[in-house]
Amino acid sequence: MQGGSKEGGNIRLPAAVCAVVGEVISHTGSHKVLELLFKRAGAPGEPPNLSHLAKWKHWLQLAGDDPDVDSLKALALVLEEFMDLPPSVEAPAFPEWQAQRERVVSVLEEYGLRYYRGGRVLPNDAPPPTISFESAKLEAAVRKPSSVQELLLPLVRGLPRAMHPLSQRRRGAVALSFQSEYDVQDLLHALLRPWVADIRPEEFTPSYAGSSTRMDFLLPAHRLVLELKLVRDRQHGKKIGDELIIDIEHYRRHSDCDALWCVIYDPGHLLMNAPGLVSDREGKRATPDGTVDVRVFVVAA
Repeated sequence: MQGGSKEGGNIRLPAAVCAVVGEVISHTGSHKVLELLFKRAGAPGEPPNLSHLAKWKHWLQLAGDDPDVDSLKALALVLEEFMDLPPSVEAPAFPEWQAQRERVVSVLEEYGLRYYRGGRVLPNDAPPPTISFESAKLEAAVRKPSSVQELLLPLVRGLPRAMHPLSQRRRGAVALSFQSEYDVQDLLHALLRPWVADIRPEEFTPSYAGSSTRMDFLLPAHRLVLELKLVRDRQHGKKIGDELIIDIEHYRRHSDCDALWCVIYDPGHLLMNAPGLVSDREGKRATPDGTVDVRVFVVAA
């Protein structure tokens, strides 16, 4: 491959590739929108303090220089929406999109790379990712989750990625917002419905300290409760740990709850010590009133 070299298991991204992709992507969104896109793609560190045009080129170069980053994956995820979601053919913006997409294809080809639909960039000498209909069915059958826990892990950890095509939609389509707990709960509910037949939202828990609470989702067949919280601001972030303590006390009294999964969505990275919060609240909580196995997940945009 021309211009690319292996460094610490990573492929260095050629400067010309970073320049063209950075320029093309800079026209697709604001600083805030693109910062979220790059973070979700795995770009390292904080956004470079540079102009709108220079920032994205430099951040891609940092991804290519960081041995802990899969640079081709990061590049592919940055490009995915632009490459795969064209404006309508009749739209005035279509010719410009087509020309810019061809620029990306050409510079990738020049340096021995190729973009594949679905967010994959591979060297030209690598086998193309071909999956036939029959092999896709077989793969789905082989990978069917063996437990509800195995199902939930990718759904919970992948929430920000699931939000992306809904919040950053093609031109002319109404973008969805995930600004409240209800927004994120509805997305998680939709992701669960094809897999779990009995999902009971907003069922009351037994009383604790004179009050009861509504749980977000009870999966009675699996004796598991999903509780989702969205960190609204830094002050709320300081209270999340105390809220979880109260939730745990409620849920271990529920006759159908053996496991509690607490999902904390922190799009603004407002929690001061997320690892500490997880370690302090996870584990089995047992008293004469009942026992519940608690897992805590902090999911950031």
